[in-house]
Amino acid sequence: MIQFKMYINGNELIVETVSNSSSEALIRDLQKSDIKLEMKDYANMEKFGVLEHSYPRNDEYFKTTCRDVILYEGNILAIYYNPNSWNFTKIGRIININDEEYKEVLGNGDVTALLSLD
Repeated sequence: MIQFKMYINGNELIVETVSNSSSEALIRDLQKSDIKLEMKDYANMEKFGVLEHSYPRNDEYFKTTCRDVILYEGNILAIYYNPNSWNFTKIGRIININDEEYKEVLGNGDVTALLSLD
């Protein structure tokens, strides 16, 4: 499994990707350059940012858990801190922090995230 880093509020979060064409395409883009996302807080369950272009979709109906990294509608990257059920493409999961610490890192409101392979 390939990993990438997500920097939020001065914290390094490590995302372990799942094996699908969506995460592989995202990793190919990260090999070219970092991706900066302005992420809005939504519905007390997620933070999401709109990507510059669409990625392949591998949608499945499932219930998210805290620390899931999801692709929605091909061009929206969401990071979950509370559960939700819908048709999503799973990109991966943040692995280097527990749920409580993760929620503290995210804080309240919108955040800026930097995705990187460095």
